Amino acid sequence: MHNLVIIVLFGALLCALHQCLECPSGCRCFADTRTVKCVSKDLRAIPQDIPGYTRNVIITGNNIFRIGSETFQELKNVTTIILSNNGITEVASHSFSTLSYLRYLDMSCNHLALIHPEALNIPGSPLKELNLNRSLYNYTSLTDLTTALRWGGLGGLLSLDLSGNCLVFLPPGMFSHLPSLQHLLLGNNSLASVYNGTFFGLRRLELLDLTRNSFRVFGSDALGELERLVQAPRILLSHNPYVCTCEIQDFAVWLKSSRAQVGDAEALTCASPWEFQNRPLRALGVQVVGCHATSPPLVGIRDEVDNLSLQTSYVLLGLVLGFVGMVFLFVLYLNRQGIKKWVVETRDACHDVLEGYQHRYEIDTDPRREYLSKDVRVEDKPPTNGSFGQAHSDNRLSQLPTDTCLVQISSDTQVKPGSISVDL
Repeated sequence: MHNLVIIVLFGALLCALHQCLECPSGCRCFADTRTVKCVSKDLRAIPQDIPGYTRNVIITGNNIFRIGSETFQELKNVTTIILSNNGITEVASHSFSTLSYLRYLDMSCNHLALIHPEALNIPGSPLKELNLNRSLYNYTSLTDLTTALRWGGLGGLLSLDLSGNCLVFLPPGMFSHLPSLQHLLLGNNSLASVYNGTFFGLRRLELLDLTRNSFRVFGSDALGELERLVQAPRILLSHNPYVCTCEIQDFAVWLKSSRAQVGDAEALTCASPWEFQNRPLRALGVQVVGCHATSPPLVGIRDEVDNLSLQTSYVLLGLVLGFVGMVFLFVLYLNRQGIKKWVVETRDACHDVLEGYQHRYEIDTDPRREYLSKDVRVEDKPPTNGSFGQAHSDNRLSQLPTDTCLVQISSDTQVKPGSISVDL
């Protein structure tokens, strides 16, 4: 019996020694918890010789820039992966597709600039928690993440952490393919508005964190979007720069009457104007924010919003017209030589036409033209000179055309051939 105990202990020692020999260089392996830790070892890639029994992989504080499809290909039993603070910039297609038991993935504090649409695609949708706190590099990576959430088949995801990413806008329907999501953390960003369709598809949401953003007021659209959340989740809205003017009246009323539970409602305070600083929103009244008590809720606000929209439209119209005018003037400036030539030619043509009319007018108004028309008269008299004979004695006269002009020439006049010409 004593020898059997020694053999068992010796076998366990050999097994532990064998497992320690399998541990990657620079990492620490814990067989009892099936955990591998590679912390701040200046690794350039994920070690490929991680023991197959590993369930928990913790690799942080290194210089790993890319996660490829071959990175975790041999680790089929892993349930938890923590890859925070590694400077990761790219996640390739099907990087975690072989991890059919993966439940928790932490990629926080990285610089994700390129996320493949199928980077999070895991058959069977085992992933329950995804931590991307302070990990998105820019707006392009947000677009990539939206596509990855849509194509990843993450129907079983329960928690998503997107806090600390300087987000200013959430694409409509970004979470529509996460029907089981219960916790959505959007704190410490730069969100200023919630639009229709922002939280579309979140049917089981229990916690919505919108703290430490840039919300000044929640308008009717935003409040309606929050009211459409089916499960009436717990919402956190503190540490936002709320402007306590008349526009915030609906939000103050909603805080008191909404079916949604604002977990930090008592901590919501005014940031401006200065006379209302640090005053609780739930304590605001109609007179306090400067609205008229006799006016129905939202009437004055909507009128002001409509007027502001109209003024904005006029300003935009003025800017457009001003831009068109500048373009027109610039085109005129570029074609100034041709325009000058056209103006000169048009002026000369008009001058010639006016001179023609002036000359015609002078001719028509000449007084000599009237005297000439009065003196010219033609009188038909019978011939008296016998040298032509009688009209009835010469038959040739009767044969002349009726419009023939007879000219009487005196006998003492010498007529040279070709010296007389008659113009008819």
